[in-house]
Amino acid sequence: MQSSSNLVFKDYIPNQVMLLPPSLEELIEENHPVRVVNDVIDRINVEPLLKQYKPGGTSVYHPRMLLKVLVYGYLSNIYSSRKMEAALKENVHFMWLSAMNRPDHNTITRFRSERLKDALRQVFGQVVELLVEEGLVSIKNIYTDGDQNRV
Repeated sequence: MQSSSNLVFKDYIPNQVMLLPPSLEELIEENHPVRVVNDVIDRINVEPLLKQYKPGGTSVYHPRMLLKVLVYGYLSNIYSSRKMEAALKENVHFMWLSAMNRPDHNTITRFRSERLKDALRQVFGQVVELLVEEGLVSIKNIYTDGDQNRV
């Protein structure tokens, strides 16, 4: 039987205030897929998306950030805008990807259904090509408008 005086525990101080909080950058592994998504979306031409916006009015979330959230969500098997909204508040990868922006589920849904609608083919075509190049996605068959093409 071991006496409690011999037990050694790591520090556990849940209410400890940090003078300098950790950077989200430090919390993301160097080779994590979220970094690949970030890099890929930064490399594509988002001009077709930008054309969906009109000048003036109030500020809106950047379409590149929203696209990163959607693509990473899909790669993480998260398709619900409500679950993406929660991930933006709870998941360090989504927080890093969005630079701590927190669009709500309505904003995510509107972006997906209205802004991305006309630019989807151009934008996601670029995304898929780059993800395949990075080895993050494997495509053996591509379906275009119901037609199957072997790659």
